Amino acid sequence: MKVITTSIPDLLIIEPKLFGDDRGFFFESFNEQLWVEQTGVTSRFVQDNHSKSGANVLRGLHYQMNRPQGKLVRVVNGEVYDVALDIRKNSPTFGRWEGCYLSAANKRQFWVPAGFAHGFLVVSDSAEFLYKTTDYYAPEFERCIAWNDPELAIDWPLVGEPLLSAKDLQGKLFRDAEYFQ
Repeated sequence: MKVITTSIPDLLIIEPKLFGDDRGFFFESFNEQLWVEQTGVTSRFVQDNHSKSGANVLRGLHYQMNRPQGKLVRVVNGEVYDVALDIRKNSPTFGRWEGCYLSAANKRQFWVPAGFAHGFLVVSDSAEFLYKTTDYYAPEFERCIAWNDPELAIDWPLVGEPLLSAKDLQGKLFRDAEYFQ
């Protein structure tokens, strides 16, 4: 696997080593030993999630207080624009975001550690999104930052208005959100 650093040092893009021929392909989507050796991340994954969303669905920016989750995310069908926002108050990159395209075609993964808010926009007809988490889902600790907060100026590749859940419509402005220390 190839580890690509981003402008926010803790966020990593992972490209798997692909083996393919005219019959198809094979790759290891996760190998704990290689993961630790090449990323230095020793967090244990405890839950896998799978979601499917239609075109122009925007989910996020989500995070959990008290039970923060690191997420290793990837797309197995379609394509998304994936965003992570640093909400660690004492971080030198506090308030900065990073975005990348994840797709079934590029097979990239994005490591979003605990202390970040996370969201994605489906840029294909639909997308199936898989993610490993370092803690269990705890709805009582879930929080949401507004995807369109002008202070953050996230450059979502939107075509028209996004489709949002009721929860995401209620996202707080960044300045009013809870942060991690």
